[in-house]
Amino acid sequence: MIGRHGARGARAVPYLFLTPAVVLFTLFLALPIGYTAYLSLRGTKVSGLGLGRGARREVYVGFANFAAAIGDGELWAGWLRVLGYGALVLAAMLGLALLFALLLDSAHVRLARFSRIAIFLPYAVPGVAATLLWGFLYLPSLSPAQGLLSAIGGEVDLLGAGTVMFSMANVAVWGGVGFNMLVLYTTLRAVPRTYYEAARIDGAGEVTIALRVKIPILMPAIILTTVFSLIATIQVFTEPTALRPLTNTISSTWSPLMKVYRDAFVTGDLYSAAATSIVIAGVALVVSFGFLRVVRDRAFQER
Repeated sequence: MIGRHGARGARAVPYLFLTPAVVLFTLFLALPIGYTAYLSLRGTKVSGLGLGRGARREVYVGFANFAAAIGDGELWAGWLRVLGYGALVLAAMLGLALLFALLLDSAHVRLARFSRIAIFLPYAVPGVAATLLWGFLYLPSLSPAQGLLSAIGGEVDLLGAGTVMFSMANVAVWGGVGFNMLVLYTTLRAVPRTYYEAARIDGAGEVTIALRVKIPILMPAIILTTVFSLIATIQVFTEPTALRPLTNTISSTWSPLMKVYRDAFVTGDLYSAAATSIVIAGVALVVSFGFLRVVRDRAFQER
């Protein structure tokens, strides 16, 4: 009998270790998602002039909030801006991360430790602080680059309507290259050196090794960083929100998440904000899983 109780206790130990994670997941992820889904199906019904007790009450509206969100022109305009922003950020950030990872893994690299820290360090700076720092550098009265730009082709407003997207993309690239570089570089360091030695014996140079050996090995890691970057781009919020007080070219609905914030905390329409946030989550899910489905055969050798 004692042995049986002891066996039951041993089987219960893993569940005890899992309990904190389950509790945190439930409190800070499952319940908020469930409450957001609940709010997205509700609305406010106004009786009379909307004055007095009971004049405004919460009612079930079904999928009306989702229909309004999908048909909202401001939301679609935000998606178009995010699409252009994402094209700039993903190409530059992932391209530079791959380039730096290959250079740091080269056989002839010098000061590798210092270079790794220097490239990764911007990622450690909080996004709001980094955006404000860059924002003040973009201001014509403070930017040290204005003199150089004026000498080259005249004064350029880095926060103007035609350049503000590039300025925001620069902040995201500056902060995100280090993290993606570290993921790719760590993957390269786990590859046996014998692969590269065999390629060198066959007469391959460093460029050929990078193109024919390292990049194919890195493909799963490249796909992983691309998915993370796609999700982060869809959820862009920090850069436009932090730069908005410095210029009048960024609207309160510049990105979909900014529209959610405005609806929830400025206009007080929690129900519309909840529905829009679920739409954004659905788009992120479809885009990320759709991308994985397209590239999974190449990345993970699935047939």
